[in-house]
Amino acid sequence: MQATWKDGNRFELLPEGKRFWPAMREAIDGAQRHLWIELYLMESGELADRFIGVLTAAASRGVEVKLMLDGVGSMGLSRGDRQRLREGGVELRFFNPLSVTRLGGNLMRDHRKLVLVDGTMAFTGGFGIVDEFVDAWYEVAVRVQGPVVEDWRRLFAQVWNSPLTRGGRTRTRLSTELPDRHSPPETVAGGMRGRAIWGRGHRYQAIRVSLQGRINTADRRLWLCTPYFVPTLSLRRALARAARRGIDVRLLLAGGHHDHPGVRYAGQRFYNRLLKAGVKIYEFQPTFIHAKFSVVDDWVSLGSCNFDHWSLQWNLEANQEIDDAGFAAEVAQLFERNFAASQRIDAASWAQRAWWRRAREWLFGTLNAWVTRLK
Repeated sequence: MQATWKDGNRFELLPEGKRFWPAMREAIDGAQRHLWIELYLMESGELADRFIGVLTAAASRGVEVKLMLDGVGSMGLSRGDRQRLREGGVELRFFNPLSVTRLGGNLMRDHRKLVLVDGTMAFTGGFGIVDEFVDAWYEVAVRVQGPVVEDWRRLFAQVWNSPLTRGGRTRTRLSTELPDRHSPPETVAGGMRGRAIWGRGHRYQAIRVSLQGRINTADRRLWLCTPYFVPTLSLRRALARAARRGIDVRLLLAGGHHDHPGVRYAGQRFYNRLLKAGVKIYEFQPTFIHAKFSVVDDWVSLGSCNFDHWSLQWNLEANQEIDDAGFAAEVAQLFERNFAASQRIDAASWAQRAWWRRAREWLFGTLNAWVTRLK
């Protein structure tokens, strides 16, 4: 399966939980044939309780509901909630549960986020089923309709069929081809050009190759948002080169609100050289920004992939790419609103930061470097 550009799609940008949660809930409630859902993070709580309720309600009216969770990201989902899902008619599987016999293999996680409704509509972004996603974390999603939905369906089927998935009473396989009784998603007249792009782990990431290709050919702007910024050397160099040749390079990163502060400190050790090259760095202030999206000229990428070694080298990731000037303008406006709510890092002030901040960056940067060499 190759990442193929397809015309005639409709994409709807859904910033913040107050936009995408109601949209997904409405789509799930309207499902008639099947719901296929793939998530990294799901923990017991108020949101999980509501989510389990809508899934079991769908199953009770005859909808085929398949839920695939990562074996590590779902460790906070209680045994009782897992039982509720199964007893409610949801087929539940887990990708790559922890194993003491394959320590290195435990690093590869299914970090994708996908809600697929009847094979005609998909949602992707950085969301998970955790209470913090409702109000405390800033997140972005996109609704997808049109021919590219079929590629999202194939991606789900490939991981569902993977020998690394566990669970279910029977090992029923999903076809990677569209069943004869189902017609392909309809082309939207005057729709947009897009493609689903993914990473399979094992240090092969088509998302990374695509992003770096866009960075190297950017003409006007290159704006990236990620909560976990620990980029590879090649990505750092590409960003610096783009800024030096006059491209408007901006990074929208998490500020003091962070679920893993050590990751933030590890990434900050790269600020100085990027700032010297002309890269503008903004740290988001209101909440923890967990969104992952980029705009390069008129190209947009939005989905699960962060700019760290885990996402770029090991995880299963998937993004929706969109090549459309109107959609890119909408994403750029979202960036502008978030830049206004951020603190821009001043190069001169950063160079004069306290010694203990430098020591903290060195410590967490060293720890991160050790972890990246485990595999």
